[in-house]
Amino acid sequence: MATIPAGAGTAAMPLALRPLSANVSFRDQAYAALKQAITEADIYSHPHELRLDERQLSRSLGVSRTPIREAMTLLEQEGFLRTVPRRGIFIVRKTKRQIIEMIEMWAALESMAARLATVNASDEDIAALRTMFDEFRTSTPAEHIDEYSEANIAFHQAIIRLSGSHLMGKTIDNLFIHVRAIRRLTISQSDRAARSIVDHMRIIEALERRDTELAERLVREHSLDLAAFVDKNCDFLD
Repeated sequence: MATIPAGAGTAAMPLALRPLSANVSFRDQAYAALKQAITEADIYSHPHELRLDERQLSRSLGVSRTPIREAMTLLEQEGFLRTVPRRGIFIVRKTKRQIIEMIEMWAALESMAARLATVNASDEDIAALRTMFDEFRTSTPAEHIDEYSEANIAFHQAIIRLSGSHLMGKTIDNLFIHVRAIRRLTISQSDRAARSIVDHMRIIEALERRDTELAERLVREHSLDLAAFVDKNCDFLD
């Protein structure tokens, strides 16, 4: 990723935050709030690096800068943030090669989750996957791209959850921020939304039939298609 000179294109990234409660550790609350806000931010839709401002975060969360610093230290240790001397603290973004590798790992984990879901998930939980896309039955995903993007992300999270594996969910957590951001960024391109919903319906049908091999294969291929799209079309990540 190209280096940006100090002060160039590094305006502080405004995160969606609410004041913290006084009933729980401010550091822990700040950590959870910042991690959630970073996860939900479109970190690849901007041409420049995304800098965080301690004072701005302090005002948004309604606490002093000490718990903010402590929370950011934890997030830096986990790889979500990085400190650049004399420039500030930035949200970590990955190169295209790193993103592709993360999607490939996601494909491996989510396909195993789908395999486990055919064994562990209840009929009711699998049926609930269909309701995620009810509002798109009478319209195309492209007509409601923001809503479909969120449904798309929720679907992939649900596959992991239906596996019944807590460890798998924790393992995939640090991948999620980047894979989610890339899914949101690319879903509106090259008619990917329309193809995505077709893939999702086929995956749901395989889960409903408890077809373990097919569900695993369809989920893996779906994510690897995203990796191939990123490789071909996302040169801005380099």
